[in-house]
Amino acid sequence: ESGDEIFYKQPRMVQHLDGTARQEIGFRYARLISPGARVLDLMGSWDSHLPDELDMTQLTVLGLNKKELTHNTRAAEILIQDLNDNPTLPMTDNSLDAVICTASVEYLTDPLPVFREIHRILRSGGVLALAFSNRWFEPKTISLWKELHEFERLGMVLEMLRQTGGFTNLTTLSRRGLPRPDDDPHQEIFFSDPVYMVWGSKI
Repeated sequence: ESGDEIFYKQPRMVQHLDGTARQEIGFRYARLISPGARVLDLMGSWDSHLPDELDMTQLTVLGLNKKELTHNTRAAEILIQDLNDNPTLPMTDNSLDAVICTASVEYLTDPLPVFREIHRILRSGGVLALAFSNRWFEPKTISLWKELHEFERLGMVLEMLRQTGGFTNLTTLSRRGLPRPDDDPHQEIFFSDPVYMVWGSKI
């Protein structure tokens, strides 16, 4: 219930998903984002989970901790903004080719205004892609998220896109059962972190 700017004041220069899950997310993003795209990483941090070989015209990263964002080597522009306090995105209409959001959609207390803003700033044919897993910051996750089954969360995010309107080719992905990387410290967990994704294109 405390303000997000308080919780995210402390930088967390760590990975929140294991290497296999991050690689899977990057692979999927690379298939969805065209070379030369203008991309917004929403609620981002020091790693945008985009593969090095993906050539972009510009990557903007919007988040809450300046130190984390300035360590994002792919970012051409960083923006500090709390979307739960102000969902209006500082971009012009139809100006971006893709918006990604990784392991963060579960922190939006009122997601539909944010999704409508994403729709506004995407060009026709632009892609919105959201990826998440079963790991999160417990104090900041909305209560409903924790009560849902993992597949129900997938349906919830899909329903957000449907209620927003103006998106087509809506698709979901569930990737589970991959081996945990040998160098991961949590070897007590046999499988890699599951990857769930929802994406669609602006009509």
